[in-house]
Amino acid sequence: MDTSRHISDLVIKRLPRYYRFLGELRNSGMSRISSRELADKMGLTASQIRQDLNCFGGFGQQGYGYNVEQLHEEIGHILGLDRKQKAILIGVGNLGRAIANHIRFEQLGFQLIGIFDKKESLTGDIVRNLPVRNTAVMDEFCRENLPDVAILCIPKEDAMPIAEQLIKLGVRGFWNFSHEDISVKHPDVSVENVHFGDSLMTLRYRIK
Repeated sequence: MDTSRHISDLVIKRLPRYYRFLGELRNSGMSRISSRELADKMGLTASQIRQDLNCFGGFGQQGYGYNVEQLHEEIGHILGLDRKQKAILIGVGNLGRAIANHIRFEQLGFQLIGIFDKKESLTGDIVRNLPVRNTAVMDEFCRENLPDVAILCIPKEDAMPIAEQLIKLGVRGFWNFSHEDISVKHPDVSVENVHFGDSLMTLRYRIK
């Protein structure tokens, strides 16, 4: 793959969907699939799939299609799922606990190494086999363990101070549930904002 080429965000956002569908096909015993068959299953066009995969060199063979297991592995490699990055989670409310307990971090390219909350009453609780630490010790923990990514499950007003603190400590990626757009002030960091309300409003528009 030519890493100097710009890959559009739309293509990048489709990669996890390709990975998921191919994983399901592999688990069902399918060994190869044409771009047209894959397009029919995913609700895309064969041309779109070929264009997307050609951004990374292309993986199919004329008259044969795609090797399902090989393509699944290649897309996993492109996404970086075979190289674990260290992650910490801040905010142990209902949402934070649900994310910590139910997201399959290891299968998605991450290792959750630390969980934090500012409430002293939560210090020492065990969540996903990790002790909850107070945010007062977060600096020391980050300097010792060098996390790459932070998951923010905290109120909007707390997000920017925490993000700036973590950026100074070397964190360069945020999975952000706080509704504060960190990338406005820090365009050099990678931020994936998750807005449940936006998603629900989009659904409301589509079914009106």
